[in-house]
Amino acid sequence: MDLNSPATALIRYSEVAHDTLRWKLEGVDEYDLRRPLTPTGTNLLGVVKHLGWVELEYFGLVFDRPHPFGASPSHDVPNSDMYATADESVDDIMGLLDGAQAQMRSALEELPLDHEGRVPWWGDAGNPVTLHRIAVHMLAEINRHVGQIDILREQLDGDAGYRPGVTNMPGPDEFDWAGYCDQLEAIAREATGRS
Repeated sequence: MDLNSPATALIRYSEVAHDTLRWKLEGVDEYDLRRPLTPTGTNLLGVVKHLGWVELEYFGLVFDRPHPFGASPSHDVPNSDMYATADESVDDIMGLLDGAQAQMRSALEELPLDHEGRVPWWGDAGNPVTLHRIAVHMLAEINRHVGQIDILREQLDGDAGYRPGVTNMPGPDEFDWAGYCDQLEAIAREATGRS
C-alpha cells in the first residue's frame, strides 16, 4: 500500500476519523447516546446517523453507486437525519456508519480521483464535481462531526482525547485540570476587566 498516493491518504485519514468516532461512543449508556445534549438537540447517535447518510449520498447518489440502505431520511421531517428513532437501534446506526465508510472506501479504490459526478443539491454552479473534491469535502465534514462528538462526550462524562491509544492529553493523575481551568478563568477575567 502506497501511503503517499492521494486516494490511499484519503482512505487512511477517513478511517482514522471513523475509528475515533466509534471510540467516542464506546461505553456511553444508550440513553446518553440518544438524548439531546445541546439546546438545538444535538445528540451523539444523531450525529453518527447524519454522517452516515451524508457519506452514503455523496459517495452513492453523486456518483451513481448504489448502496444497500435504501432511501435517506425524509427531508419533509425537519432534522430527521439528526436523531435515531426509537425503532432504530444503536447497532443499526453503527451499521449505517460502517456501510458509509465502505462506500467511501470502495469509491476511492475503484474510481479515479478525477471521476466526475453531480451533487443535485448544489445546483448548476457547483457541478460537475470530482471524486477528489467530494472526498476532501467529506473528510472535512467527518472531522467536523468528530470534533462535535469529542466535545459532547467530554461534557457528558469527562472522557476526552484524540483517538484510541493516542489521547494527546495528560491523564487526571498527571495534571490538575481543575487548577488549569481556574487559571484560564482568571486570565479571561483579567483580559476583559471582570472581577
